[in-house]
Amino acid sequence: MQNTFKIKPSLSFVIWIAIIAAIIAAPSLLPVFRLNLLGRYLSLAIVALGVDLIWGFTGLLSLGQGIFFALGGYCAAMFLQLNSSGDFPNGIPEFFGLYGIQKLPFFWEPFKSSIFTLVAIWLVPTLVAALLGFLVFRNRIKGVYFSILTQAALLVFFNFFNGQQKLINGTNGLKTDVTQLFGQMVGSDSMQRWFFWITALMVVLTWFFARWIVHDRFGNVLIGIRDDEARVRFTGYNPTLFKTIVFAIAGGLAGISGALYTIQSGIVSPQFMTVPFSIEMVIWVAVGGRGTLVGAILGAVIINYAKSLVSEALPASWMFIQGGLFILVVTSLPEGVLGWVQSDGPRNLISRLGIARPISTYPSLEAQGKDEVKP
Repeated sequence: MQNTFKIKPSLSFVIWIAIIAAIIAAPSLLPVFRLNLLGRYLSLAIVALGVDLIWGFTGLLSLGQGIFFALGGYCAAMFLQLNSSGDFPNGIPEFFGLYGIQKLPFFWEPFKSSIFTLVAIWLVPTLVAALLGFLVFRNRIKGVYFSILTQAALLVFFNFFNGQQKLINGTNGLKTDVTQLFGQMVGSDSMQRWFFWITALMVVLTWFFARWIVHDRFGNVLIGIRDDEARVRFTGYNPTLFKTIVFAIAGGLAGISGALYTIQSGIVSPQFMTVPFSIEMVIWVAVGGRGTLVGAILGAVIINYAKSLVSEALPASWMFIQGGLFILVVTSLPEGVLGWVQSDGPRNLISRLGIARPISTYPSLEAQGKDEVKP
């Protein structure tokens, strides 16, 4: 089976040249505030790539990726809080004192290690996603029931984290911008510039990783599951195993994305697990181009940057614009903007405006026909 959403190599090359050029030029052209926003949106592109893997290539519409995004963010925030705990009276994060906690909870202890934290950022979400995926897929739950179940899981995690005031500061979340790393404040301009470069590099590496997955035999099986799962099962493959693996990979990518977003936004809270945020992740991929990978990156960055600019000018209008975008994609652009461009969408639009399209296959015949009708 072939991937019906595969983009042309020439188009992909041009897009990546533009992306890399924009990344290199951004620190020189943008003020620190705008550069920080761009870094955040690049981090969101990583979770969008995970959504594209499970939805665009495997046909699994998950509405609960905020779970794994938040878990990665909490892992990073807990390390930064402990890394700066020497500045607090009891040697533990300050918010514990507000609730009368004098001893660090046991699950915080491992996050004193930077190596453990770097592993936990992606491993914890991966394991949670693998467990959830296995329980769902082994019962052959798919389609709209899978989407509803992931959203229900999201609500469970949101309510649980929201109520843990004494353990993780509940609704207030964990701040990272005032913590210390390598002797510098995480929220300082110099540190945020470094995080921007790290995030940009991670986006490129994640794209290469995702591309390697979908261009191998594993990717062909994923596409087969998306198009006809029964036939894949008949040929001897176990769809449950493949769906669990790709769902776990998407969870790990969401964790990395959440950690990078947390250190650039300055806080992690249960708000990362709200339903609208997870739905927005799907919209980024749908608008950019489902099943294209690079479309997920463009969708996440461009839509979020547009959201920032529109919200500054017209704060109450963005929800209507976002809803209109999603309706437009669902009704008229099922392959997203990138798929529309590749399928000669602009040329077809010109034709609909009454401008004749030249015949590119046999130009000599077209010229000959014009000569014959001359008086």
